[in-house]
Amino acid sequence: MDKILIGKITSAVGLRGEVKVYNYSDSPEIYEITPEIFVGEDLHEILSVRTQKNMVVLKLSDITDRDAAEKLRGKELFITEEDLPELPEGQFYVRDLIGMQVVTEDGETLGPVTDVIQNTAQDLFEVELATGRKVLIPKVDAFVLDIDADRRQITVRLQEGLLDL
Repeated sequence: MDKILIGKITSAVGLRGEVKVYNYSDSPEIYEITPEIFVGEDLHEILSVRTQKNMVVLKLSDITDRDAAEKLRGKELFITEEDLPELPEGQFYVRDLIGMQVVTEDGETLGPVTDVIQNTAQDLFEVELATGRKVLIPKVDAFVLDIDADRRQITVRLQEGLLDL
């Protein structure tokens, strides 16, 4: 069973055992649709979910007071692969994009996606070329023509000079 990291407990909230979570996923709704969550290696039922100043606040089973919640500070939160929600057509989880082969529209293989950088205006595919050098390809329609999950292949159109950067 693969576990997927979705957050980290940052602190206790109040006196009744709630914990504040730094959310690694795109939306806090993942906590609302997931009945159970791993806190480190321990499985807990999610009893309630709310947000507070853009942070997720959880009430977990077996955590009944502030002292118990404080002991969870710094623990990472995981869900199982089965708990991942279905994505709409054309959307992918980053973990599914890693390792896909990138090819040009002319059929030339560039190399695998080694990372997806998401803290920019648009996502960037980091691609490792055969030479070992890495290039960044923006995930925009002008560059990315197709993502074929079945073939694990991304087809791109290169702009002149992109590989020279």
